[in-house]
Amino acid sequence: MAATEEPEIIESLLKDAENKPVPIRLMLYPDALLIQKQEWISVQLDEEDEVFLNMVREVEIKREPGAGFGLCVKGGAEHRLPVLISRIIKNEAAERCCQLLVGDAILRVNGVNVESCTHDEVVSMLKEVKEDSVSLSVRHFRPASYFLNKGNETRDGPHFAKQESSQLASLPRLEKEWMTALTIPLLYARVSRYIYGTDKPREDSFDIVGVDGSKSGPMYFTEKTTMLTWYHKISAKTQSLLSQMIQMTNQLMVKEDHILLMCWTYERTSNDQNWRSWKEKFLALKAADIYLFDVPPMHSSDWSKCEMKFKVYECMLKLLKDNELPDGRQHCCSILTGARDAICLNIDSRTELLILEKAWYRSSNLAVKRLQSKTFGCTWQDHLSGLILDMDQGFSLYDHQTKSILWSYRFAQLKSSSDDGVSKLTLNFLSDNTKQLETHVISCSDLQTLIYCIHSFLSAKLSTVDPTFLGNH
Repeated sequence: MAATEEPEIIESLLKDAENKPVPIRLMLYPDALLIQKQEWISVQLDEEDEVFLNMVREVEIKREPGAGFGLCVKGGAEHRLPVLISRIIKNEAAERCCQLLVGDAILRVNGVNVESCTHDEVVSMLKEVKEDSVSLSVRHFRPASYFLNKGNETRDGPHFAKQESSQLASLPRLEKEWMTALTIPLLYARVSRYIYGTDKPREDSFDIVGVDGSKSGPMYFTEKTTMLTWYHKISAKTQSLLSQMIQMTNQLMVKEDHILLMCWTYERTSNDQNWRSWKEKFLALKAADIYLFDVPPMHSSDWSKCEMKFKVYECMLKLLKDNELPDGRQHCCSILTGARDAICLNIDSRTELLILEKAWYRSSNLAVKRLQSKTFGCTWQDHLSGLILDMDQGFSLYDHQTKSILWSYRFAQLKSSSDDGVSKLTLNFLSDNTKQLETHVISCSDLQTLIYCIHSFLSAKLSTVDPTFLGNH
């Protein structure tokens, strides 16, 4: 955490286990969010007061004939506590002696040790005193002082102001201060307004989860505009840190292996339990691959361990329209692959979704330009063949038996295409010679991957011919 940076600060609320609001304070630094709670802390006393409170004091209480000593006690051996003065009654003997404090432990009564006595035994000893005075040996018991003094008048009250009270020390006291309860690192952190795992957005709160497992819990704000402001503030910090991490990592790698994008997404699951239909996934576009991690890659070896990894040019990204959304979550897209069912992802905002789309096209186009050509095994008119996609040549069909090119067309000659969804692909080309459509039907066992690759090659070719194409996406 950058110590020289002044944090942005705001007060908010968390809810405890009983769903009661607890005040918190957020301190937003460039690389961390501090969540503070109010705690009672002991105020440091003067050295003289410390000495006074730690010493054993001999106190004599003189009372009027027939009156009590004017003090109440709590504790006792049955509670594993000393007998403690819990109250000093106003205008009575104990108060007039000006030598006792609420929280003093009674050690001896008229020289008799009472440290192992019960509450009732000490009360009986005090009641059995026949004289008009009693001698007490006391020492302040600080652990109980904070609690016993709540609701009692302190020695700064009106009575003590009138008398010499130099014999008494200042009472230990507690003050509420903001103390840091949790520090959440913002690098790789995810911020969400949705109730965990559902499509239900929170109206007045959001939460943040750090890569180290630290969790804020829902943080509530009195006004929705304030909540949205802070939601966007924290999101912007996390995105900025990810961008910095990408730049630093890319400096250590060759250009062909550069990372183009990293961001948090949420994958739609097939879970029948409605409360857990979305699972967080960390998406990365690196070189020619798209990765979906359960946790962000912290080490170089993590990239090779990712279980969900696809060649970006063998997939298609589809932004979902409102009528295509699986539930109440907005800003969704699908990653279509030939290897498995579509992967439906949710992203926090429309802006981030468009950033992903742009990075996707850029990653795919760069990958295809580096790849230059790709061949798919297929059959054409019962000939075992290979359909070649080439950035310079376009479409070519290679015959394995004759080892020759049977036909070839530029990408610009493709006018339409269709498929049966299983294995057959129909391609309609405009002949340069006859100016007529020429139709070719090929069969490919990896039909969907072939179709997605054709899209990727066409996109890459178009971006080469029209440099503004990528910018327009």
